[in-house]
Amino acid sequence: MDLIKDGWFTELSPLWPGQATSLEVEEVLYHKKSKYQDVLAFKSKYYGNVLVLDGVIQCSERDEFAYQEMMANLPLYSHPCPRKVLIIGGGDGGVAREVVRHPLVESVVQCEIDEDVINVAKSYLPGMAQGFYSPKLTLHVGDGFEFMLQNQEAFDVIITDSSDPVGPAESLFQEPYYELLKSALRSDGILCSQGECQWLHLDLIKEMRTFCKKLFPVVEYAYTCVPSYSSGQIGFMLCSKDPETNFKEPLDNLSKQEIEDMEFKYYNSKIHKASFVLPEFARKALSDE
Repeated sequence: MDLIKDGWFTELSPLWPGQATSLEVEEVLYHKKSKYQDVLAFKSKYYGNVLVLDGVIQCSERDEFAYQEMMANLPLYSHPCPRKVLIIGGGDGGVAREVVRHPLVESVVQCEIDEDVINVAKSYLPGMAQGFYSPKLTLHVGDGFEFMLQNQEAFDVIITDSSDPVGPAESLFQEPYYELLKSALRSDGILCSQGECQWLHLDLIKEMRTFCKKLFPVVEYAYTCVPSYSSGQIGFMLCSKDPETNFKEPLDNLSKQEIEDMEFKYYNSKIHKASFVLPEFARKALSDE
């Protein structure tokens, strides 16, 4: 609990040296070391309930939708018929909530290795954890690597909702993992993975993009704005086995009524397109020119 002092939680990490994020704490709701990581949940003054893993903010009730909706819907609205979806990670339930809403999705399998995170989300992040209760969802508590090895060419879309590349999530940012993702996708399959922050991890993003382009004919990087994340921005690496995929143009241009019916707070067809427009420093770094 040394990250909470004088009523403030402060996020410190070697992944963003020289800066920190602080949130005022009203009440500590849960704190325990699971088998895999330190799990903390607290009620903040302005951001609602907050989930922290190994000292890093994973989500807050105030702004979680900006991440969950984009991570789920960028790939789902880029695939012509995303019937079968696999989620790796995402123990807070937010991505599952968004995926099961999609009208074309028939079945979702979620692999989360840390059951403690799932239980904390059900207790303290009920608005996100509601996806766990969908009849479309099958929850597998275990290793996503092993699951994909046993389920080859099985999924239309795979979404990796991971924490940052340290500890249990480090391997999810490396080439062998993306090779495994490719083998678990159907011939026209699409993947979307947490792609880190262009302000903090541009070299890592470049490295990921380079090995992804060796594996997939179509690779793009998009981003969204999440105030509670360090630097307020987080990205997504999107890859497709289908060379005709154009991530920058959603296959459905949603009407205002459709957006309301889906209860979106962040995602719409225009922001789908705009999320691939990078600031010039990032565009140059990630360009093939």
